[in-house]
Amino acid sequence: MAAGSQRTRYDVGRAELDELLAGEPSYRVDQIWDGLYRQGKDPSELSNVPKALRARLESDLPTALTEVTRVTTDDGGTVKLLWELEGGSRIETVLMHYDDRTTVCVSTQAGCAMACGFCATGQAGFERQLGVGEIVEQVVEARREAGDRRVSNVVFMGMGEPLANYDRTWAAVHRLHDDIGIGARHLTLSTVGLVPGIRRLAVADLPVNLAVSLHAADDELRDELVPINRRYPLDQLVEACRDYVDRTRRRLSFEWAMISGVNDRFEDAARLAGIANDLRAHVNLIPLNSTPGYAVQGSSRNRVHAFAEDLRRRGVNVTLRDTRGSDIDAACGQLRAGHEAQPIAPPRRRS
Repeated sequence: MAAGSQRTRYDVGRAELDELLAGEPSYRVDQIWDGLYRQGKDPSELSNVPKALRARLESDLPTALTEVTRVTTDDGGTVKLLWELEGGSRIETVLMHYDDRTTVCVSTQAGCAMACGFCATGQAGFERQLGVGEIVEQVVEARREAGDRRVSNVVFMGMGEPLANYDRTWAAVHRLHDDIGIGARHLTLSTVGLVPGIRRLAVADLPVNLAVSLHAADDELRDELVPINRRYPLDQLVEACRDYVDRTRRRLSFEWAMISGVNDRFEDAARLAGIANDLRAHVNLIPLNSTPGYAVQGSSRNRVHAFAEDLRRRGVNVTLRDTRGSDIDAACGQLRAGHEAQPIAPPRRRS
């Protein structure tokens, strides 16, 4: 849990719950744990638990998230949930319904210190790490919102850099996998390129998916777009990714926000293809979503398709990411939880 905060409902492990239930029959731990995680119920809804105990659980294990607003797209396919945390920080969670799956995008930090200029969260700056319970509860609440539709996938692509909050994020991954029952292959962690975190993932005990927000395939441009590249340049990032692929045998994905006149030239495609083919990586192209602090346009639809076709000709497996939720500021790079964005100078256009 976050430093100095009260423990919340999904911070507590089974051993702590057992201590909390001292004097109760031993089977109560299993009943309550199953109710909270597998069934996603509030303590007040656990009909197989005595009423007095339900009331005590509500008091002793409060929720971590207080809903501020929820916004839904006109077609109902995307829901953005704004939460307030203890201390006043705010985060956002996005629920996305597709024909074949329902995915929830969760935050791991309030704000972000990575300072990627085209990302609204990065423009707002960093506030604090999220605790295990604050991460897990986002998924539990998203399942409630989804109703009869099963949440099948979780992507750690919301506010914050998951690998900069590695220990709490990984503990949350285990709760989602072990206790909620979401398979490792349906859990995806995203990073802008924190090499030590990628190396830890390579030897971790669950084979989750890794998505690297690449956005540039040469150090000069990536230094501008993704400032952490100055600490972990491309050669180090590529070697860490190679280690991850070799050890886990999992497919690596590269995220590439298409920025008009910046990283959408065919020369950029050639550099990207060289890295992607070397690592057998899948590439997701994401038309840049508008943010208030970044005065650059996304690539045109024609340019995005031409870039994708050029990558395919070079042997790259590529997908064009759906800009789902952009009308409610819920698409990739738009989450900022109501904070004022600090304008960031756009990168130099490539000649």
